[in-house]
Amino acid sequence: MTLLSPEEWQAVALSLRVALWATLGGLPVGILVAYALARWEFPGKQILNGLVHLPLILPPVVTGYLLLLTFGTRGPIGSVLQDIGIVFAFRWTGAALAAGIMAFPLMVRAIRLSIEAVDPKLEQAGATLGASPLWVFATVTLPLVLPGILAGAILAFAKAMGEFGATITFVSNIPGQTQTLPSAIYAFLQVPGGEASALRLVVVSVVIAMTALMLSEVLSRRIAKRVAGA
Repeated sequence: MTLLSPEEWQAVALSLRVALWATLGGLPVGILVAYALARWEFPGKQILNGLVHLPLILPPVVTGYLLLLTFGTRGPIGSVLQDIGIVFAFRWTGAALAAGIMAFPLMVRAIRLSIEAVDPKLEQAGATLGASPLWVFATVTLPLVLPGILAGAILAFAKAMGEFGATITFVSNIPGQTQTLPSAIYAFLQVPGGEASALRLVVVSVVIAMTALMLSEVLSRRIAKRVAGA
């Protein structure tokens, strides 16, 4: 007797795939936005900060609907992307996009707090030695904020694994294509006799989330010790 049915394994595998791509896709942008909010002064900074945190405030269904209007095949961006063969609506890539947007605020906040904790004088010292801003970031700031980046990435991954509202609105709940763990749990709860399958997936979700959080804690401590000893 297998632990999970093939349909359940599909949902688990798709959720891991979606969460991984949502995290990796958002990380470079998250680092840039976090650094801009922490270090730069520019017109519209508060607007950018508000937009970054908007997914935390809006109902997930609203976020999913806005994604559908924007990235759907008839949307202003989705129609252009469709012409070059890129489609997000009702595809697993759309699930990754929705999950990434919902997880983005948590990622940015963790990285921003880590950057703000770095003494600006350390960066200024590197600049006075003739290093370019990019080189100062790569050699001074980045090593010091690695724990925050790792924490932000793990938080984003865990959030993406559990995203439901925006995902089901944007890409629906198609088994084997867009049905992630939360969507599969919801689907099993809608049919008679599906409670056992739903419970198994709930256990899997809890195990994955707890493993990710514990791994984040362990790695963050190790990186912090290395940075402190450098």
